[in-house]
Amino acid sequence: MSQVVFEAPRPRRMSSFAAEPDPRALTADIPPNVLVHLIELAGRRGMSCDAWFAGLGITPQQVNDPSVRVSYRQARAVVARALKSVCDPGLGLIVGRNQTVGSFGLLGLAMMTSRNFGEAMKVGIDNHKVSGSLLDVDLDVIDEQTVAVQAWPRFGESELMPFLCEELFSSCLSFARELVGPKLIPVRLELTYPAPFYASDYNAVFQCEIRFGAQHNRILVDTTWLEHPLPGYNALTSKQALALCHQQLRGADRSDEIVGSVERLLRSRLREHPRLTEVARTLHLSERSLRRKLADSGRIFREIHDRVRAERALELLHAGQLSVAQIGIELGFSDPREFRRAFKRWTGMPPQLARRSLPNASNEHSDDSMR
Repeated sequence: MSQVVFEAPRPRRMSSFAAEPDPRALTADIPPNVLVHLIELAGRRGMSCDAWFAGLGITPQQVNDPSVRVSYRQARAVVARALKSVCDPGLGLIVGRNQTVGSFGLLGLAMMTSRNFGEAMKVGIDNHKVSGSLLDVDLDVIDEQTVAVQAWPRFGESELMPFLCEELFSSCLSFARELVGPKLIPVRLELTYPAPFYASDYNAVFQCEIRFGAQHNRILVDTTWLEHPLPGYNALTSKQALALCHQQLRGADRSDEIVGSVERLLRSRLREHPRLTEVARTLHLSERSLRRKLADSGRIFREIHDRVRAERALELLHAGQLSVAQIGIELGFSDPREFRRAFKRWTGMPPQLARRSLPNASNEHSDDSMR
């Protein structure tokens, strides 16, 4: 069956203060798994969800077709409308904690048939786009005792971060406990946004320390779990499921792979202010080859670097724990004035005004000298 894709006419902006939208936000390449779960929730409650899809070029019936792919813009619009319609605090927790291995499809099969929990985590993170994730995900080794599944917002997203993180981390934990048993308790959950009024619901779901207003969105796990053997281990089945996952991933435009690689590397080294030459060397490419590959994707290094820094700056402004000057240091700026000028160039407004414009943002540092 040929893959079906839908996308409505291109909008003018993705947010009120960010730069022009990333063209990839309009590419219909995301399995609509999250939307399927929202539709199922609406059905259980006797609600009509047709209005969630109005004007987007897709219908709830089409979303249930396994061959359909949606764009980030479409998925974002449906989630935003669902949040307003359902009016349930912690909707992401409700959606995520009810997911099972079957909710992850082929990826779930590949993970449950892995040798141990560590291998299953790697399989899940390497192939997270197959499951329709609306966040970028990677694995971060914190120290010898702790590893973390870390999530990054796409395209400067901030408004929907609570829902997206709730859905991602609660579904991952539900799946993990299905693999290794209910005794798995995270070391800690860290989230960049302020504590919502229903923060106690997080404690009930995750049963661990939770830090709101943190610098990263991540769930930390004790490394002793990594060697935990999985009862469903089957080398052949795992290999077959992985091959099918890779086949689905190859269906996306490969020209975007280099953009994703550059973005991931920049995110991990923002304080170092990496140059094009250093990034190319790390990716085992010549500077000329990297420029050419980026040009083939219609991108240039400076634009990617600026977008990653702008998105990270907005994330930290939303968290509200660092002053604007401290955020500048996190992004590789030694001079606060230089960061202020750069941020205004990226977003069209100074950092303090952006902080006040963010929904639910803490204004703890509103007296910062960089206004």
